[in-house]
Amino acid sequence: MEPETFPEELADALVGVQRLIRRRLRRDMPDPPLRGAEVELLRLVVSRPGVGISDAAKDLGLAANSVSTLVNQLARAGYLLRETDPADRRAARLLPTPAARTRLSEWRRRRADLVRRHVSRLDATDREALDAAIPALRKLAATLHEEAEEQ
Repeated sequence: MEPETFPEELADALVGVQRLIRRRLRRDMPDPPLRGAEVELLRLVVSRPGVGISDAAKDLGLAANSVSTLVNQLARAGYLLRETDPADRRAARLLPTPAARTRLSEWRRRRADLVRRHVSRLDATDREALDAAIPALRKLAATLHEEAEEQ
């Protein structure tokens, strides 16, 4: 691989894997179907119960009005609760419902099973290469997140 093509090839590979995982999971998950942004918001709220809409928007790299729309959709589906922030009555805190925790747990289990099944089809050298790449990919994600916060 040429150094000048590496960034594009890496980005294409990451996007391709993520897109295929999402498609496979969406196809096999029970209704209602959730879009990628909805799953990401659920993951955030489950990991940080009580997060506000503006903080969620910042963490997800989305506009606050987009997150508000997602919150409304997920609340209607029974996955999120909105409660008034006692420190600022104008703000809402987001809380996951038991259904959200169950759905996300099932999503994670199915995702792990899917990836495990396909990684097991690779030879040992490729599996070791993927394992060795995880720390670097996490650092890449952290630098991308930091840059997004600076803007």
